[in-house]
Amino acid sequence: MTTRQHRSASASAYAATLPSRRQWLAKALPWLGAGAALALAPQLSRAATTTATPVEVWKDPNCGCCHDWIAHMEANGFSVTIHDTGNNAVRARLGLPQKLGSCHTALVGGYLVEGHVPASDVRALLQQKPKALGLTVPGMPVGSPGMDGAVYGDRRDPYDVLLVAHDGSTRIFKSYHKKAST
Repeated sequence: MTTRQHRSASASAYAATLPSRRQWLAKALPWLGAGAALALAPQLSRAATTTATPVEVWKDPNCGCCHDWIAHMEANGFSVTIHDTGNNAVRARLGLPQKLGSCHTALVGGYLVEGHVPASDVRALLQQKPKALGLTVPGMPVGSPGMDGAVYGDRRDPYDVLLVAHDGSTRIFKSYHKKAST
């Protein structure tokens, strides 16, 4: 055994005797008192909720707004798997009427998400768990996630996020309309 291997083996053996972070906190928090426990609570809570929600997306490989929507989803706690194969076939397979289509189709938590749906609405869908096919923002409205920002002159057109029933019917899930200027 070389000196380097011996040091590495010694370090590993030493590390194995150390308590895990969870074991250390379980022993230390009672000694630190309630104030320290409250101060550490946000960090502990954040560490427990860092698992990203998986999303699978089908899109055209050359679509920039799809990439921007994916970045929006990732910035809001989703982990995205991308299929650069287009979305027409998967949209048809999932039963979404063509008239409700957009440039990308996603699956998350057993629901279809079509187009530029805000991440907050996807979270609401997953929390509410309605009996539905999913959500759609038909077309590509300017001002929706992925179709927003300086490149669009910060324009915000009104649009609705629709909840799609299994029979293809829809109802408004959330509206995004401009506020009248005074």
